[in-house]
Amino acid sequence: MAETGASPLPPKRPAHSQLARAEHFVWLTARVLEQRRFAYHFLGGDADAVETALAAYRNQDEGYGHALEPDLRGPVSQPLHTGHALRVLDSIGRCGGQRVERVCRYLTAVSTQDGALPAIHPSQRGYPVAPFVPVVDDPPSELLATGPVVGLLHRNEVWHAWLFRATDFCWQAVESLEKSHPYEIEAAVAFLDSAPDRSRAEAAADRLGRLVREHRLAALDPERSEEFPVAPGYAPGEHHFGHDYAKTPDSLARAWFTDEEMARSLDFLADAQEEDGGWPIRWRQWAPGTALEARPIVTIEALRTLRAYGRPVG
Repeated sequence: MAETGASPLPPKRPAHSQLARAEHFVWLTARVLEQRRFAYHFLGGDADAVETALAAYRNQDEGYGHALEPDLRGPVSQPLHTGHALRVLDSIGRCGGQRVERVCRYLTAVSTQDGALPAIHPSQRGYPVAPFVPVVDDPPSELLATGPVVGLLHRNEVWHAWLFRATDFCWQAVESLEKSHPYEIEAAVAFLDSAPDRSRAEAAADRLGRLVREHRLAALDPERSEEFPVAPGYAPGEHHFGHDYAKTPDSLARAWFTDEEMARSLDFLADAQEEDGGWPIRWRQWAPGTALEARPIVTIEALRTLRAYGRPVG
């Protein structure tokens, strides 16, 4: 029999289990990268296969493009694409070495004057992009783009000159937040969960948790989510829940929610699986193809979060 390079067949699961339904959805709809990621996380697949699929999105400047983040189309490298790539590498234990050193050279090249990352580099102009993503000539540094990248690099003990100023930017941005929105708070958590100064991170996280509850940035009871405000510019019903902030039990954001609140959040996440086996996207859908590409990503992350909290998925 010819060698296919496919992962060995996994043990059979109940045909209607959460994992089996998600697997069917992934094989039916997902890009090769998400197929390989699903196989790695849930079917005993190989990390090399994930890395090979991810390499198709890498550009000569060592950034990542080609709609790796589905809402940004076109071939050009972007900080948000590159942050996504680092999350994938981290999830398979490959976020280090010369590969990441080269990524840091790209990050240095596209940083703003204060040494941090813009959300969208102006090279995106001329390519399709979500209408809620502004493209400007001189974009400012954004915690949204910088926080998760800095956090991942610290988590993997990567040391590069770019990190020093970018880390300082993140501390200043996180500790000065007074008004914010859920995605920015999630970026702050991604930084704080891996920031080297743990006592400072814990103090900053405690303050952010009070801000989240005071400004009602988390829907604490999903069955009454209409009672919680949606951030300006978000899609109708685009609420965020406890599991969005604390994606794993060891996140600093886990302390923001009681056991009962987190249980309700995880129940809501588990119940959100749709008839076709995938999880929905809650942000604004602006093109059929981008929504189709995003749902397998969301599905994989939903299953990983449920599993991290010990919820049965298969």
